[in-house]
Amino acid sequence: MSDLARVLYASALQASEDPSPDQVRMIIEDQIRLCHADPARCAALVAQEAGDHPEAYEARMRWALKAVGRARPAIPVTT
Repeated sequence: MSDLARVLYASALQASEDPSPDQVRMIIEDQIRLCHADPARCAALVAQEAGDHPEAYEARMRWALKAVGRARPAIPVTT
């Protein structure tokens, strides 16, 4: 599973907003800063979000993986 998809999963961005690749990149960068570029902190945010909404985990993670795949060519890998 992509670390960047995990970061996006834990963000407030919603699939229903139909975000552009630029929006996805921006929110991922913001989330990485929020986690202080610490993968463990980012993972904790994912775990918390998944625990709060287990019924939505699978669909949201599928969306996050697809969104990162579309945005990834311009995302610097920092995680």
